[in-house]
Amino acid sequence: MCGIVGVIARRSVAPLLLEGLKRLEYRGYDSAGIATIDGDKILCRKVVGRVEQLDPFVENQELPGTIGIAHTRWATHGAPSIANAHPHFDDSGDIAIVHNGIIENYTALREYLAGRGHKFRSETDTEVIAHLIAEYGDGGLLHAVRQTARRLQGTFGLVVLSRRDPNRLIAVRQGSPVVLGIGDQEYFVASDVAAIVNNTRQVIFLDDGEIAELTLTGYRTSTFDDVTVLKDATEIDWEIEAIEKGGFEHFMLKEIFEQPEALENTFRGRLRPGEDRIFMGGIRALSDDTLRSLKRIIISACGTSWHAGLIGEYQIEELARIPVEVEYASEFRYRNPLVGEEDLTIVISQSGETADTLAALREAKAKGSLVMGICNVVGSTIARESGMGVYTHAGPEIGVASTKAFVAQCAVLAMFSLHLGRLRTLSPEGFKSLVDQLAATPDLVRRALESADLVKQIAEEFAGSRNFLFLGRGINFPVALEGALKLKEISYIHAEGYPAAEMKHGPIALIDENMPVVILATRDAVYDKVLSNIAEVKARNARVIAVATEGDTALAEMVDRVIYVPETKPLFAPFVTAIPLQLLAYYTAVLRGCDIDKPRNLAKSVTVE
Repeated sequence: MCGIVGVIARRSVAPLLLEGLKRLEYRGYDSAGIATIDGDKILCRKVVGRVEQLDPFVENQELPGTIGIAHTRWATHGAPSIANAHPHFDDSGDIAIVHNGIIENYTALREYLAGRGHKFRSETDTEVIAHLIAEYGDGGLLHAVRQTARRLQGTFGLVVLSRRDPNRLIAVRQGSPVVLGIGDQEYFVASDVAAIVNNTRQVIFLDDGEIAELTLTGYRTSTFDDVTVLKDATEIDWEIEAIEKGGFEHFMLKEIFEQPEALENTFRGRLRPGEDRIFMGGIRALSDDTLRSLKRIIISACGTSWHAGLIGEYQIEELARIPVEVEYASEFRYRNPLVGEEDLTIVISQSGETADTLAALREAKAKGSLVMGICNVVGSTIARESGMGVYTHAGPEIGVASTKAFVAQCAVLAMFSLHLGRLRTLSPEGFKSLVDQLAATPDLVRRALESADLVKQIAEEFAGSRNFLFLGRGINFPVALEGALKLKEISYIHAEGYPAAEMKHGPIALIDENMPVVILATRDAVYDKVLSNIAEVKARNARVIAVATEGDTALAEMVDRVIYVPETKPLFAPFVTAIPLQLLAYYTAVLRGCDIDKPRNLAKSVTVE
């Protein structure tokens, strides 16, 4: 969602703030702003639109100062406008704040503050925070922020400065991510490590209910009740080049082609061909006896991670014979779920900060379930609160439409399925055969990526379509859902994913000569059934694009276009069948002139409900 940055240093901070905002553009936003303190004045510049519109203000040195805050806004309360853009101020202009999150009791607070004579300039929930801090200002900035935090309901990551206390930054976390960067006599605050990694590798993650006070001489972290909290710093181990495009036109295309390496990084040290086990140190708290005694597994996630969870459901049930339920995290806690001590709840999130998934984690823990996290960001909230889990190690994913994080999540779930299967049902020979096949998937994905030029040609043929249908059966059904989601996310074409056999229970009414139908038709147990589904849609004059197993020349005669992927074990088919669907979405969006890495209305990390 919104991106926040704050810096206190012995050098001009405006270039650092602008750099941080540009590193956060991938999160999605509609407006941006920077504020710095110069002498006894707070200087502020805001724009509606792209961060690059702030360049002239920084280049012309219109924002001098050695302390400042910055923000990219993703609108919740109030339309995109200069008035609604952050930073926001109190009446006197003494207090400036940036905020990521939603204040649920802002209406009551606004009425209270208006009754106290405060005048509001925006439609946002955020502005009430600045006015409330001013109400408590007599006790000093830190005291005022602490008192304000206690009155706020909802989620908030805040950075606050005051022209009356120009050598101090205050950062607050409640439900929205906040990370501190520890430099050489300079300190940073951000909602994402990407904003600050070019300036420091030493970071500290705030937890909910914590406040950080930063000055040029150091920092202190404490609770809302002013109890000091000692925090350990984490070393960021990836290079700045990981969040550069590296010669690719878009981050999304770069990340699609990084998937073989992402899989190798996910498997490294865990998947060892020839060994009789999977090495997953992050879940060693789950003893073999505990895993054998599980009665049920619940997987909870959102969006693309939910699709990965569906793939995991097929793998776990097939290999370990444990019932699995896959839940939308956004719905999980609101239906009083039946989950308890004999269950394992797996939560999946690329960022580790997804608000709904974090809420599902907390709900499951409160009901006594074991909880395991799968995420990509080291030190993220889900990683810390789950207590045990697995990092995907896919590297930074900048494109809003997830690609390499998706296959890395699928890789973790596949390894976990094999781990469970070894304990419960698989023979040693069967286990080793599957491990060898899974270890081969990075090279199979490299081969699948060789179809890029062909997929680009197919996109040129179908980019003008208004609707798409994606069909799959078995473990390829979630891949169909993911293919439809990718196309919707970045090309703005309406698309639906369906189990191929369900098509005739409604969607078949939509099929005509103008409807492209993408069918996943790899050789597996339901291959013959899928051929029948292809015949059904062809009988309605649909234009069929098939994703098929290499060597299946007979299928090519039944469809309009065919994209071949390498043969693999059916349970691991999603690793290769997802690739052409990602490429199809990408090239279609390019041809339609869409903003690939920052699609409209979307944010990379959804940190509000």
